[in-house]
Amino acid sequence: MPPLDAGPPALLLRLDRNPLHHGTLGAVRSLGRAGVEVHAVIESADSPVTRSRYLHRAHIRPQGRITPDLFHRTLLQISERIGRPAVLIPMDDISAIHVAAIAPRLAGRYLLPQQPLDLPERVADKAELAGLCQRIGIPHPATLIPGSAAEAAAAAGKLGLPMVAKWSRPWLLPSGSGLRSTTRVRTAAEAERLYERSAEAGSPLLLQRCLPYGPRNDWFFHGYFTDQDRCLMGGTGRKMLSWPVRTGLTAMGRWEPNPQVEQAALRLAAHVGYRGILDLDFRRDQASGAFHLLDFNPRPGAQFRLFTDRAGFDVVRAQYLDLTGRPVPLPSGGPGRRFVAENHAVLSLLVSGGRPWPFGSGRAQGGAADAGGRERTEYAWFAQDDLAPFLTMAGVWCGKGLRRAAGRLRVRPVRVAEAAVRLPSVPPSEGSSAPRPDRAPLSR
Repeated sequence: MPPLDAGPPALLLRLDRNPLHHGTLGAVRSLGRAGVEVHAVIESADSPVTRSRYLHRAHIRPQGRITPDLFHRTLLQISERIGRPAVLIPMDDISAIHVAAIAPRLAGRYLLPQQPLDLPERVADKAELAGLCQRIGIPHPATLIPGSAAEAAAAAGKLGLPMVAKWSRPWLLPSGSGLRSTTRVRTAAEAERLYERSAEAGSPLLLQRCLPYGPRNDWFFHGYFTDQDRCLMGGTGRKMLSWPVRTGLTAMGRWEPNPQVEQAALRLAAHVGYRGILDLDFRRDQASGAFHLLDFNPRPGAQFRLFTDRAGFDVVRAQYLDLTGRPVPLPSGGPGRRFVAENHAVLSLLVSGGRPWPFGSGRAQGGAADAGGRERTEYAWFAQDDLAPFLTMAGVWCGKGLRRAAGRLRVRPVRVAEAAVRLPSVPPSEGSSAPRPDRAPLSR
């Protein structure tokens, strides 16, 4: 197989406002270690990602409302700077949705999976996902879409309390509104108040039955899919720690086999004809034993490096090789690896009483286990060959008193370029997407 560095550059695209997004850093390191020229669109020139030795160049995301025309102009400008076609990998939902919508206009500039233009938006839409699961028989929490505040309150009697409230298209939530994509609702009055903010949220409110948390209930699937419904790289993992506790993202995960989750993921991807990287979240219903699909993310999950084989291949490298016309090797190794997001794991440990302890029992990077049988651990931030992002993250995180790191970091990045017309270095701002018309049921 030709080396990865013989191919075109890669552009990692992220439009959200998370200054400590470790998934982007993981993708930079994965491709950069293989010799690929890696570019990234990020929220700020002060991001810890800009400190990585494996990042060739950073491009600051545009300010203001992200319209389709501004988004298109931005990607064309970056393409001009890069100087040759690049593999484009969205790292968040809104980026995946915008890229897919204008894919034909990017031909000749970027390499992308070929699939229906609206597919990422439709699978990320939580209302459409609930209907899709019902049609093809994949377990999904009982879901109601209230048509009034009174119906939202009445849902408490049908679904029980607490309920889970979700906005159908969370990427439309306005910045500074205080609205969260997912909220635990404990009273009927809370459900009413949320419904009354539907116009502000920009999409319908969903209310779901709350599946109880359990130490072995939360699972996820990552995979890269190409034509003929083939999954070239993927795996199932169990969430061992999360932040926020019991409801949030993966603070520590372990690659473990789960045939039920894997089969559901493969069947779902085949049904909709998905191409590219996906990240699916599941929770086990303790009463029935079934694994319910909670979310469909049409991009790499932040913990995607958990699923790395002994040769260092993961879903990001698989997509890069496939889109550049080279064979993707069969995975070597598998279950047994752990992934730890250090900052989130510390917070989760403080709340959950220190079990399980994620540090010191494994070795950073590598395959499932070393020669002594010890489980291998990959850390989100710490890497012996790339220390600067970890040190920057730690300084920001500790300096904020373990609170959300939303301020500017005073670190000088290397080779940072602006990404839009007349753009100074500006703080990130809200992205948006125009409302879409009603569509036919999601299927191939």
